[in-house]
Amino acid sequence: MLPKANRLLKEKDFESVFKSNNGIRQGALFLRQETNDSDITRFGFIVSKRFSKSAVERNRIKRILREVIKLRISKLKKGLDIIITVNPGAEPDFSKINDDVNLLFKKAKIINENNSS
Repeated sequence: MLPKANRLLKEKDFESVFKSNNGIRQGALFLRQETNDSDITRFGFIVSKRFSKSAVERNRIKRILREVIKLRISKLKKGLDIIITVNPGAEPDFSKINDDVNLLFKKAKIINENNSS
């Protein structure tokens, strides 16, 4: 589970990230980011019913995303709010999502260069 401090929880936080036009796509994942006023990077995940009508499948992909983020959070830049949206066509496969998230972070340039080994 992703620590509570690293989660976007409030609607106003989601809205502020959506107002920024910083978006990057990789496969079926779409990343939006915005700087925040703290030294903590926070994440939010959106998986709509367009991805799957089954809540079980939507929650499964969110759990996979949380685990992927948890494994990388120490290597990411601080002070960002990030929302990852899952679009239809994503596969709920850990290795595929892991690769897509890694490419997303590289494209967004949010991986600290001095820590990425």
